[in-house]
Amino acid sequence: MEILYVVVAVVILVAVVFAAFEYRVRQPDVLVLFESKGKIGLRAGAIYPRHFSLPIKRTTSPIHLTVEATAAGNIGVNVKLVGSVAPALDNIQALIRVGGWSGDAMSRAAEETGIRLEGLVKEYAEHAEINALSSTDIVNYLTERSSQFKEKFGVELISLAVQSLEPTDSVIADALRQQEQARLLEQTERLNNQARVAVAKAKYQADQDIAEMEHTLELKKASLKKVLLEQENSLAQQRLEDELARSRLRLVFEKEELEILKDNPELLVLTPQAARLAEASQGLKNARTVISFSPNDLASGSELLNLFQSLLQKALDAKKNG
Repeated sequence: MEILYVVVAVVILVAVVFAAFEYRVRQPDVLVLFESKGKIGLRAGAIYPRHFSLPIKRTTSPIHLTVEATAAGNIGVNVKLVGSVAPALDNIQALIRVGGWSGDAMSRAAEETGIRLEGLVKEYAEHAEINALSSTDIVNYLTERSSQFKEKFGVELISLAVQSLEPTDSVIADALRQQEQARLLEQTERLNNQARVAVAKAKYQADQDIAEMEHTLELKKASLKKVLLEQENSLAQQRLEDELARSRLRLVFEKEELEILKDNPELLVLTPQAARLAEASQGLKNARTVISFSPNDLASGSELLNLFQSLLQKALDAKKNG
C-alpha cells in the first residue's frame, strides 16, 4: 500500500509539474491561436497549452512611412504617413499566412501593410497634378481600400494620417507655397470684400427700415393730428351750438321780458337799466336824467305816455299839497 501511495504521489507531482510547465493563463489583451485540420482558430478558454498555441497581443502596431512618389509630369514628391494597425479577428488565417506561426506575426503583417500603403500612395500620385495633391485626398483614397488589408494581411487599419506632403525639388516647393499663399490672400481679400458688402447691405437695410419706420411714424402722427383736429372741431361745434342755444334762450327771455314790459309799462322803472341809471345819477351833483323816447312811445293814447302823465300829475299834486 505504501508503494502504491508513493506511485500515486509521484504521478500527481509529475502531472502538476507538467501542467505548470505546459499550460498558461491567457491575458486579457492576448489572442491565443491554435491550428486544427489546417485551419487557424481562437481559443476562448482562460488556460491554454503553450506548445500547441500561439499567443499574439491585440495591441496596435504603429506604421511610419516616407514614400518617394512621382506626380504627373515626373515631379518628385515626398509623403510621410503615420498610422496603426491591429489584428483582424475575422481574418486570422491571412495574418498567420503573412506573418508566419510566430509571436512576431503582427509586426511582419504591419510591414507588409506598409509596403502596400506605399504602393497605393505612388499609384495615386502618378495620376494627380502636383498642385492637386492634398493630404485629405490621399487619406480618403487609402481608407477606401482599407478592406483589402484585412483580406490580404489579416489586419485592420485603425488610424492613418499624412504627416507631411511636399515636392522633393525646393524650387517647386517654394513656388507651391507662394501659390498657396497667393490663393489664401485672394481668398482672404474675397472674404473681406464679402464682409464689407454684407456690412453695406446691412447698413442700407437698416437705413431703409429706419426711413420706413419714420414714415410710418409721421403717418401715425398725421392720423392722430387729424383725429385731434376732428375732436377740436367737434368740441368747437358743440360750444357754438351751446352758445346759440343760450342765445336763443336769452332772446326768448328778453322777448318775454319785453312782452311783460309792454303789458306793464310801470315796470320800466324797475328794470336794471333804470336802476343803474338812477344809481349813477345820485352820485353826481348836477346830474340830470335824460330819457329818450321814440315817437311811437309818446304817441297820443299810448300806455307809456299815460303812465308818465299820471306820474307827473301825482308829483304836481304832492308839490301843491306840500
